Amino acid sequence: MQNPKRHCRLCKKPVYGRTDKIFCTIACKNEYHLRLRRATAIAVRETDKILHRNRSILLESLGKKKPQKRVHRSLLDKKKFNFQYQTSYYVNSRGKMYHLVYDFAWLEFLDGTILVIRRS
Repeated sequence: MQNPKRHCRLCKKPVYGRTDKIFCTIACKNEYHLRLRRATAIAVRETDKILHRNRSILLESLGKKKPQKRVHRSLLDKKKFNFQYQTSYYVNSRGKMYHLVYDFAWLEFLDGTILVIRRS
């Protein structure tokens, strides 16, 4: 066997075979990706928890039947809604910015009220 210039990403053993091969064995490949998924899950757990809580608060504020409702910001503040977390945003043709949390959106007005919308 020839002396490889490449080493396994996980265990640093020499890698033989194809030039694009980066792991020495399937076991190393599986372990590397398992560790990567675990690290990702730990990193996003807290953010995901906040986003799910925000969604629950919007659902509770809106109710199950209504497509939209105006509420005062203090109501969401009391329920510990975190305005810093959203899944995305949308700017309409009038320049109004809607903040989205999964299938819900909210639009804040200058008078302290918030329009909560269920997106279809």
